[in-house]
Amino acid sequence: MDNFQKEIDERANLALSNKFELLLFRLGKDAQEDKTELFGINVFKLREIIPMPAVTKAAGMKSPLLGVANIRDQIIPVIDLPAIAGCKPETGLNLLLITEYARSTQAFAVESVDNIVRLDWSQVHTAEAGVSSRSNITSIACIDGDRQGNNLALVLDVEQILYDIIPASRGPQAEEARMKSFNLKPGAVAIVAEDSKVARTMLEQGLKQMGIPALLHTTGKEAWERIKIMADEAQAEGKSIDDKIALVLTDLEMPEMDGFTLTRNIKRDARLQHIPVVIHSSLSGSANEEHVRKVGANAYVAKFEINELSSAIQQVLKSA
Repeated sequence: MDNFQKEIDERANLALSNKFELLLFRLGKDAQEDKTELFGINVFKLREIIPMPAVTKAAGMKSPLLGVANIRDQIIPVIDLPAIAGCKPETGLNLLLITEYARSTQAFAVESVDNIVRLDWSQVHTAEAGVSSRSNITSIACIDGDRQGNNLALVLDVEQILYDIIPASRGPQAEEARMKSFNLKPGAVAIVAEDSKVARTMLEQGLKQMGIPALLHTTGKEAWERIKIMADEAQAEGKSIDDKIALVLTDLEMPEMDGFTLTRNIKRDARLQHIPVVIHSSLSGSANEEHVRKVGANAYVAKFEINELSSAIQQVLKSA
């Protein structure tokens, strides 16, 4: 047990250095290109890997839902990941990846698992331009560190997948958010960093309901570059950064620069350190919440509960 906890702590501490571990797995041959590709998910969202168990298909359940499985006395939905990715397993669905995302537990059926690699987030690049035909891919990881190399893994946008096939993952309406008032300076905006398209859309809609104007970015690096430009503009105009930026709302897992690094950069800059930072992530657990405190974030909210998010935003703006 001590070694297991040590491994968890070590993986959690990677986040403080812009690093993470990626589980690599295969889903079979691509139906269109007749080749096998590597896919990946963050190890920190993985609970366990088990051999394919008996799956019970409920009435009315359709692909890509295979059914449900009883895993350690917990009934978990089983999702056919090759069907979502447009792949055909050559040897069948042999393993289940049990994952925890956004307050839910689900199992993804895959053909095989390769290994685990440790990467820097700078080795991961947004896929929105390069893999536009695959809405379920959020980024591309360069496994060997060479951006021009061919050793690549497609990182799944699990939030998009769950949103598409499991209605419960879409979250409640922002009824309470509409009722709240927010302490915003005229002209100030929220800077948002979120790589998942569906999560960005939900945040954009939620902030609009709150009456908070926002500038949205797909990576932490993009958000950081925008923040620095706005800080320079404020300085040149003889204004405080508060006149430009009301708060920063960031995911944790993002290509190029993660949310921990973005937060740390903000809190280390004397011009910016008083900007409220709210972390909104599907990564949960006490280890991440402890890291949130270490990097100086003002609040942490697990996805997707827009009313809890609005309460956190209201509180940090009131305290600013």
